[in-house]
Amino acid sequence: TATSLFTIIPTSVSGAISHARAKTCVPKLGIALGVGGACTSWLGVWLAQLSPGWLVMLAAAAVIAYSGITMFRKALKAPKQSIGSSDANAPVPEPPALSAKKLLAAAGIGMLAGVASGYVGLGGGFIMVPLMVAMLDMPMKLTSGTSLIAVMILAFPATVMQCALGNVEYLAGIAMACGTIPGAIIGAKLVRYVPERTLRFVFALFITIA
Repeated sequence: TATSLFTIIPTSVSGAISHARAKTCVPKLGIALGVGGACTSWLGVWLAQLSPGWLVMLAAAAVIAYSGITMFRKALKAPKQSIGSSDANAPVPEPPALSAKKLLAAAGIGMLAGVASGYVGLGGGFIMVPLMVAMLDMPMKLTSGTSLIAVMILAFPATVMQCALGNVEYLAGIAMACGTIPGAIIGAKLVRYVPERTLRFVFALFITIA
């Protein structure tokens, strides 16, 4: 979990930059999510230190299962389009209006994601993406980039704590980052061309396989 967190930071930074250039993220919302998560990610690390390995693995499985089931349901409810359709080639949708209430809700989502991120070593996007779709009415073309902005903020305190505890395998983390950084950049470029419903299915499929 510690090495995974270490890898998440360069991955999220590279992906967030690519999404920002493509305008497929909402920076203000990502910052609200990230600040909320940064306040609690250290708590997840502390709880993980007190927990047996099997409990951490069980928690990770529960988080992934929740996200997969939620996104499959959201995908089934979305209108049908195909890759190459007018929806796929349409401009990136406008983000919903961000009221103070929505920003507070985003901070709350971030706090939940922060605990999960620190505890199981996930970036937090597994929780943030389905909750942004369900609670904040965010289109999928904007959630991935927004969650990456949040992740690069919330993962930092937890990663520093894991490094201080001596739990990070640096060579393994650097090796994984060599694959995840270009993958994040490619993913950010592809997201503009995939229909909303397909994006939801792809997200759910990836985390179900994981």
